[in-house]
Amino acid sequence: MTQSDNTPRCMLALDLGTTTGWALRGHDGLITTGTASFKPGRYDGGGMRYLRFTNWLTELDRLSGPISAIWFEEVRCHAGTDAAHVYGGLMATLTAWCELRGVPYQGVPVGTIKRHATGKGNAPKEAMIAAARARGFSPVDDNEADAIALLVWAIETNGGVA
Repeated sequence: MTQSDNTPRCMLALDLGTTTGWALRGHDGLITTGTASFKPGRYDGGGMRYLRFTNWLTELDRLSGPISAIWFEEVRCHAGTDAAHVYGGLMATLTAWCELRGVPYQGVPVGTIKRHATGKGNAPKEAMIAAARARGFSPVDDNEADAIALLVWAIETNGGVA
């Protein structure tokens, strides 16, 4: 969770999707959260959402980083084919971005995150939002709430080691 000199690491948690939820703990220990839209424009080519995602990650790293570790929600089953394709593309883009920069990354199963946040591995979206609010956050949607829950999990379990 912390480096050997006891300064907090810059950690990023992501709920990947067209609307990506994110939660970042900066080097100062403060947590910032939000959502980022990677919805393609009317005239965009098929790869533009992934290019925008890459640019967003790079800018986040430049402004708040360097990011020392990234956790993402590992989804094994999607409601639709399009959602699965978008998730796969974002995950491939994320992992390639991390590999190029030597940033460790880890997928965390949805049930693990939900169980840690609410006590139930199949908690509905509303319960995840309520759990984030109970911890003092104000998520705008379930994407942001899921990213908050993932970051809290990563901090409290030392990335799943504790």
